[in-house]
Amino acid sequence: MKPTRRTFVAGSLVAAGVAGGVLPTGSAQAATAYTITADGITVTALTDGTIVVGDGTERIRIGHFQVKDTVLGGQRTFGGTPSLITLPDGRQAIRVDYVMSAAAKTITVTGTFDVTARRLHARWDATSSNQMYLNSQFNRTVVSPTVPEYPTAVTRWNRDAGGGVPYETNDGILYTETWADTKAYFRLRSSRPDWTTASWMHIVGTYDALGVLRHEADLVFGNLREVSANAAAVGRPVGLDVWTDQPFNLWYETGHSMPVNVQVVAGGTVTAPVTLSWFARDFDGTTLTSGSTVLTLAPGQSTDHKIVVPALQQQGVAFLEVQAGEAFARTTLSVLPEYDYQGGGMFGIANYPWLLKPSKADIATLLQKIGVSSVRIAYNGAPGIPPAELEALGITPNIQHGDVVFDSTPEQAKTWAAELVDVVVDSRARYFEVDNERNQPWMSGLYADKYIRDGLRPVVDRLAEVGSDVKVMNNGLGGMDVNWVDSFHANGGWDLIDVFAFHPGRGNFTPDYAPTPDEWVTGSNGSYWNFLGGVREAKRRIREYGGDKELWLTEAYACTRPNQWWNDTMRQAAENVLLTMALAKAEGVDGVNWYQLYDSTIHHPQEADPANPEYHFGLMNRDLSAKPSLLAFATGTRVLEEAEFVRWLDLSKIDRHLHGLLFMTPEGPLSMLWSRKDGYLLNADHEEGKAYYPHPEVWEDDWPTKTKVVVGGDITEIDCIGRRRRLTGPRIELTLDGAPRLYRGLSARPEQQLRRG
Repeated sequence: MKPTRRTFVAGSLVAAGVAGGVLPTGSAQAATAYTITADGITVTALTDGTIVVGDGTERIRIGHFQVKDTVLGGQRTFGGTPSLITLPDGRQAIRVDYVMSAAAKTITVTGTFDVTARRLHARWDATSSNQMYLNSQFNRTVVSPTVPEYPTAVTRWNRDAGGGVPYETNDGILYTETWADTKAYFRLRSSRPDWTTASWMHIVGTYDALGVLRHEADLVFGNLREVSANAAAVGRPVGLDVWTDQPFNLWYETGHSMPVNVQVVAGGTVTAPVTLSWFARDFDGTTLTSGSTVLTLAPGQSTDHKIVVPALQQQGVAFLEVQAGEAFARTTLSVLPEYDYQGGGMFGIANYPWLLKPSKADIATLLQKIGVSSVRIAYNGAPGIPPAELEALGITPNIQHGDVVFDSTPEQAKTWAAELVDVVVDSRARYFEVDNERNQPWMSGLYADKYIRDGLRPVVDRLAEVGSDVKVMNNGLGGMDVNWVDSFHANGGWDLIDVFAFHPGRGNFTPDYAPTPDEWVTGSNGSYWNFLGGVREAKRRIREYGGDKELWLTEAYACTRPNQWWNDTMRQAAENVLLTMALAKAEGVDGVNWYQLYDSTIHHPQEADPANPEYHFGLMNRDLSAKPSLLAFATGTRVLEEAEFVRWLDLSKIDRHLHGLLFMTPEGPLSMLWSRKDGYLLNADHEEGKAYYPHPEVWEDDWPTKTKVVVGGDITEIDCIGRRRRLTGPRIELTLDGAPRLYRGLSARPEQQLRRG
């Protein structure tokens, strides 16, 4: 789901006043007024209110502050008067009473700056006679850095009181400043990196009980990991960071041990022993390694430790948890062996690959390794990898763009379309999806006529004028909205598109759940949000309306929002990714774009929000380690790339709950088998009326009913994350449940081979 033009405009209203930020005026000439010190840090107030921070060397200057209210808009300070004050604990601090312009006399801004060992705490209090916006900025100048400033969102792991899986919550954001000999970290409770400029740092304030808008930031010195610096900044007793030196914690060869780095920091004020413990499990729950050690850390001290997880001998994933005191962290370590893709696949990524971490080259390699054939949103100037670079990787750049303005004049629509088409032509896109999910309210049938009149038709006319042969898609619909599609067809939109696009957003239904539209229930938890039923209805409409349109699922989903009955568990998501891909292939879908590559959102990169589903659609975790879903996606691209669908398997003579798909591949027949004895509803035992549902751990098999079937021969079983198991003999017992499994070695008539176990 791309950021709309409206989103950018709204954001720019806050950033507009700071884009040309003014550096502290006259600070080079101002005299020293007051100095406060602590171990490893010196803070000096100049007579004009500028704050100079160093550690024996001048490092950073903090100058003006900017606030915004509903009447006066953005207003910045113009210097200030420093004074020395005493805090309630007896420490001295610097106070700055800032000067506002004559036009902003109803606004006051006061700064308070105090120090502890290697840390500055800054607080800005603002008042206005008008309502104030929470978004403010402070001016900072970094002196002679060796690396550009960069932001890092920091999270904290939490145990679920209800017994579900642990989850992350936001724990601030850091901006790292780097010199040859040390680092410093601005720690803020909340900040938007895209609203931070070279001169001004965005900071979010909160109103206190007296109506004062308070902003707080800490600046920590030392060579620390960002997570450790965060713990030191907030004075947490123990901070913990876990990482590997391998991009995405992902190895492209089997048989290598997987070393993991751990950093523990004491953020408190006393020396105390800390127990460091860890375990790693595989997808079956088998413990791969575990251990513990005791560390003794002085206040502010950090130490590094190494954990080595044994090698995986085939494609797979290990789940690691490390704990130090009350702090703990989780990540995954994965193995995805090389594969020689033949090209021309049908599976891509829906959103921009926008987070180019650890590097653009690493992201490009990952896209190739998991078989991404297309990127839905790629144009010059957009976040992520430019179209020409994607093409060089063998990945097709498509474009979803535009925000149709309903009820615009014909002239406005024509101008808008011309500007949009310029971007499309420049991107050399093969497919162009005009706008996104404009069928709201769902199933209302509203606005299809306006979408055609004010958006789609002007775009199609302009494409014809410039001679573009890009294939045009309607805006990808949220769900298979039959009422909107009927209105779209009745108003002449069907003949304007080459491709019908929709987003089969799936709730707690297995992907093969296929109710017909007369059975759909709308609403946020309605059966309208199903996969296979929507795909089949889309195919029916394409046949009915004609024109030989392609069918693209420009956003497909497996959301892993933790401990919610409506969303997949981590294990279910992997199973459903693979089954979704196989069903799309079986139903003759032309293209599928998975939404999306990473957890978190483009406006809040690598932040956490356990309650918001938008933060949990990725194939990768927030820390960029692989979910099992990523391995499932790669398994699907590999086994289905050259597969041709043959038929659904009728296994009712063995068991009426068994289902299967048969594909033909260059290696012979490929069967996918599963059971629905446990039904089509996931997390079906949730408590009515409550969204909360304690998810089991990812390594726990939660399908209660197993069906045994037997067959003889030489069979290879492939599970949802691509692990292979070879079975031979005259009587092989296969266990089928709700998880889809692939089988090579069965004939083209597996229903005649398989017998009840």
